[in-house]
Amino acid sequence: MEKEKTTLNPTYVSKEQTSPSGGENNGAGLNIIQIIPGSGGSFYCGNCLRDSKFVSSLKRLGHNVIKVPMYLPLFSDEHDIGDVPVFYGAISVYLKQLYPIFRKAPAWFDRLLNSKPMMKLAAGMAGSTNAKGLEEMTVSMLLGEEGEQSAELDKLVDWIAEHCKPDVIHLSNALLLGLARRMKQKLDVKVVCSLQDEDVWVDVMKPSFQEKVWKLMSERAADVDAFIAVSEYFAEVAKKRMNLPDDKVHTVHLGVDPADYTFLNAVSRKPEIGFISRMNHENGLDIAIDAFLLLKKEKGYEDVHLHLTGGSTGEDAGFLKEQKKKIEESGLKPFIHFWEGFEGHHRMNFLGRMQLLSVPVRNGEAFGIYLAEAMASGIPVVQPKLGAFPEIVGKGGGGVIYEPNKPEALMNAWRLLLDNPVKLEKLSNEARQSVETNFDINIQAGKMVEVYNSIEHG
Repeated sequence: MEKEKTTLNPTYVSKEQTSPSGGENNGAGLNIIQIIPGSGGSFYCGNCLRDSKFVSSLKRLGHNVIKVPMYLPLFSDEHDIGDVPVFYGAISVYLKQLYPIFRKAPAWFDRLLNSKPMMKLAAGMAGSTNAKGLEEMTVSMLLGEEGEQSAELDKLVDWIAEHCKPDVIHLSNALLLGLARRMKQKLDVKVVCSLQDEDVWVDVMKPSFQEKVWKLMSERAADVDAFIAVSEYFAEVAKKRMNLPDDKVHTVHLGVDPADYTFLNAVSRKPEIGFISRMNHENGLDIAIDAFLLLKKEKGYEDVHLHLTGGSTGEDAGFLKEQKKKIEESGLKPFIHFWEGFEGHHRMNFLGRMQLLSVPVRNGEAFGIYLAEAMASGIPVVQPKLGAFPEIVGKGGGGVIYEPNKPEALMNAWRLLLDNPVKLEKLSNEARQSVETNFDINIQAGKMVEVYNSIEHG
């Protein structure tokens, strides 16, 4: 395969050189590569946001970091990728997996498939972000140098070798473990891997593939120097599912920079409830809508509105159509608002309005960075007793945990806060304080660097 010519500006090749920010590194900072699967900006991608926020904070701490996107661009309005190409282009990799004839396609054909218009098209496709139907490709990716994407792997490793001399390569999730062995062989580098919601991807596969994928991840874990789980809850899940030893798994909670969010106590806001995540069945969008429809049947909530944002893919179109039809038939359309924008200033505007926030994910989540964003803004979170949600709220307050994860229970949890301004004010203050104490990205990034240093000198 023809090697893609790319010039980074600036390129770092050693610790002694000038850092990407233009300041002198003086040998103190680490050279770090973050490998991040992108969503193309089609929906609120918590993992993309998590990695990008860590990258920004690591740079502020004086480290050299380059984000390397896989499959799709990270966001629709990227501004800090520079000339870094998207590797393992979603359309190209998909076609080559299904139809061997495309594996011999000329370089110009790959460039066409990986062009911005084609990537934009792929970002909205149903199959590009869904494990169903991609079982064989997932297995092949985990096989790494032995899989069907070995040429893509070599292309990625060669690009890193040409443009960077990393001390650490950080993989965004365990589904990328197939990259690690070749990287360590060719680059003599330490490899770290984040752990967050791999079960959400694997456990919807055909049963015959689930065991195979978990087994492969367990085997390929030997190629990684350390794992970083985003919560204590998911650290235990991953250790059990992947047979990981305790001393190889570290917990570093997600976080945001409090300075990026304007605090406004929830008690002074209008009664508006928010949902921000990919708008699909798995994330419980229908539970939030049904809870709101029940709430509006009660007296005293005539002024309450529900705001929904987070984007979607083609796969979610039918589900969203059903929800909008249900809203139309309820007669409450004027009180339920769908926001198209969810990146950048759109998200800040959204968070600046909400009094409460709920994302009733059906099976819980390993963290949910939207919770840290809401709490930093002074918005109490109302979440089901699932996944890491009790852990996050339990750290320092700032929210309410309810069960079971049904519309009636969610509605009642909302009512307890909407009817109690004293409690609402207290939880709002707790939310901001908890972010500053427990989920400040700058503090969490420092903990991540401690893990990097422990393996580099170990």
